[in-house]
Amino acid sequence: MEKVQLTSEKFRLGYHVMAPYGWINDPNGFCYFKGYYHIFYQYYPYSENVGSPMHWGHARSKDLIHWETLPIALTPGDPEDKDGCFSGSAIVKDDTLYLIYTGHHLNDSDDSEDFWENQNIAYSTDGVHFTKYAQNPVIATPPADNTQHFRDPKVWQYKDVYYMILGSQSKDGLGRVILYKSKDLEQWSYLGEVDKSQDLIKEGFMWECPDLFKLNDQHVLLLSPQGIEPDNKRFLNLFQTGYFVGQFDYAQHHFNRQSCFRELDNGHDFYAAQTTTTPDGRNVLIGWMNMWENNMLEQEDGWSGALTLPRTLEIKNNHLYMNPIDTVKNLRLDSGHTLTLENDNTILSTEYRLFEAEVLLDIKAEDNIRLSLLTQTGTNLITLDFSGNKALFTLYRKDYDDYRYAQVAPTKELKLRIFVDKSSLEIFINDGEKCFTERYYYPDKPQLVLENTDNQPLSGSAKVYKLKGDAIQF
Repeated sequence: MEKVQLTSEKFRLGYHVMAPYGWINDPNGFCYFKGYYHIFYQYYPYSENVGSPMHWGHARSKDLIHWETLPIALTPGDPEDKDGCFSGSAIVKDDTLYLIYTGHHLNDSDDSEDFWENQNIAYSTDGVHFTKYAQNPVIATPPADNTQHFRDPKVWQYKDVYYMILGSQSKDGLGRVILYKSKDLEQWSYLGEVDKSQDLIKEGFMWECPDLFKLNDQHVLLLSPQGIEPDNKRFLNLFQTGYFVGQFDYAQHHFNRQSCFRELDNGHDFYAAQTTTTPDGRNVLIGWMNMWENNMLEQEDGWSGALTLPRTLEIKNNHLYMNPIDTVKNLRLDSGHTLTLENDNTILSTEYRLFEAEVLLDIKAEDNIRLSLLTQTGTNLITLDFSGNKALFTLYRKDYDDYRYAQVAPTKELKLRIFVDKSSLEIFINDGEKCFTERYYYPDKPQLVLENTDNQPLSGSAKVYKLKGDAIQF
């Protein structure tokens, strides 16, 4: 089978992880090993559309910003992963990097739900070349009360035991997370259900890509539920990525919730996030910067999909705050251009395709602020409106004629940190209280404009930095 060829660079990103060509989706195996951060991703090199069997693409970085593309890490086709190496995680043991992944298997049927899945490992001593374990699968079948949905292992070590959670679906059609333990990563014992959807409409029929980690003295259960119905201004994507805050009880093998399910990112293009812990103890997250069934116009050029900027996580009052990794400043090509915001309308940028903008505004209750990403001729691409009275952000996508929303705490000061790449927009609000992640498609330098839509003067300042366009090496 021939690999797909790139036909145009017009939407190729400058500082986000992409594949050299073909399709990518979920980030996998996010970890630190022998001086490098490693990120893997679901990869189909033979088409710009999602296809089967899925591989693991691979990139590594010293600073989480400048990435080097490495050879494909996992290629499917062996008995344990005949029809795909699906998502999973990574862990370091005895100076060896282990990948833990789902093997996907299609039955001879036209039914898309007629498949089965198992769990496998591969290992590497150099972090580049991987060998599949000779005794795969390490978990051959799901528990008896599970359906065929049984995937996306996340593995971690606690004391002298390795734990694995899996996204799954119980026989009653509800999403859940289940737990295994091991002393050696090879022999696994089933411990039971960690948490489960309490309502099909409100919490979903399948929980994908689970992740469990500790922040301060609390635990966070991160997951990507499928099947949550829209609820007014919430849960408007096809599938969601979000979290519960609580405590994980290692004795009872159960997650005790202390919060409701909350979306992690309020944009159109964010899914299947995964975290790692850095050597200095920070929790860092990367997500897929697309969403199933959204328009991906880069497909006409022989590629599709990218990963978000790495984001650090903090927790306050059961809420996750998400901000770009500090080393993103290494992308800046200049010391920035400072603007004083005192008119009702200010053009922040017209000169760059890749840039960062920092905005600080004084806010009154009656203010209505709009941030617009426009073409050179003034056609709207994306707008973000803020109502000072409601403390509500409303994002509008012209290509979809569609809205997304984010409620923030009432504030007298508005902080925005905006990252524009050649076909992506990431907006971090009020030190990471909320975030919007969007793909957009315009093959030229966009305009970024800030205004008070009530024709009242703005009060604040902004700084704009030109960013590198070659942070990804293929």
